[in-house]
Amino acid sequence: MKDWVKAVIPPEATFRDALVSIDATGAGMALIADGERRLLGVLTDGDLRRALIRGAGLEDAALTGANREPFCIDQHQDRAATLAMLRAHGLRQLPVLDAGRRVVGLTTVSDFLNIPVRRNPVIIMAGGKGERLAELTRDTPKPMLRVGPRPILDTIVGNLAGQGFRNFWLAVNYKAEQIERHFGDGSALGLDIRYLRETKPLGTCGALALLPPQDVPVVVTNGDVLAKVDYGHVLESHLEVEADATVVVRDYEMQVPFGVVNAEAGQILRIDEKPTRRYTISAGAYVLSPAALRLVPADTYHDMPALIADMIAAGMNVREQPAEGYWIDIGRPPDYAQANADFGEMFEG
Repeated sequence: MKDWVKAVIPPEATFRDALVSIDATGAGMALIADGERRLLGVLTDGDLRRALIRGAGLEDAALTGANREPFCIDQHQDRAATLAMLRAHGLRQLPVLDAGRRVVGLTTVSDFLNIPVRRNPVIIMAGGKGERLAELTRDTPKPMLRVGPRPILDTIVGNLAGQGFRNFWLAVNYKAEQIERHFGDGSALGLDIRYLRETKPLGTCGALALLPPQDVPVVVTNGDVLAKVDYGHVLESHLEVEADATVVVRDYEMQVPFGVVNAEAGQILRIDEKPTRRYTISAGAYVLSPAALRLVPADTYHDMPALIADMIAAGMNVREQPAEGYWIDIGRPPDYAQANADFGEMFEG
């Protein structure tokens, strides 16, 4: 909901103030928050009616009729999980909170019904050989490997189309004809699909130099990543802070299969048995400004980390945005098998 700020009312607000807020936003909910916008309670139009039936007056404190423990969602929760929560609890709205329980948004059912058509192009990097998958990619390009009942690239394109994106560029190289034959110009899907044809491998972002000049930010994602990312939200956040690049990130845990020795000056201080290390990794999805695209060298192998490093060196605004939903890179056989095992529950459940 874009005008969610109008739904926020202070602790001293009356039922009349809540009614005015609910009427102004049409969201069916007022959010009662303190001066730092920490959520104290919510008041739906139903809560308001019930309070008035019990004899409350319009000038009484709205907080007296509020739900102090409402269902809420974290600001990084993915779109599919949010919709599932709305359905599971029969809700029409969900306050969106940050880690400090400060209100940062209000999601409503109508947000899922009125998806804007976005003119921002989506570039999907689909030219890699997938050498780690060995026999699986001998005759099939990695983005066309089936995860569940269809090629992974079908799922990636379908998810983005469901979020309002209509203009796609597929960067292709290895066995490109299979991808082009499968998608054509996209008209059968109601999309505009065009191709960035690499005559040689150009790395994870070199193909961006083949794009025509852009006047809006573009979404870039890898063609071998199965993820539930709200790209519309990422794009809107990127625009809100006027970023030059947004890197979608997530936590990745690795367990060391041995005891890790911590020592100092030759003396062992302790041994940590099979510790788990957590890292923040790139999720293979980005939003790039037109200025960022102009830094990609023409006809040159160039990887995304190099482009990000160039932007940071140039003093450009490079930000991260966590993605907390499902994510898996199918580049290794165990991960490809896991993606197939997960697909039914995560994408068709």
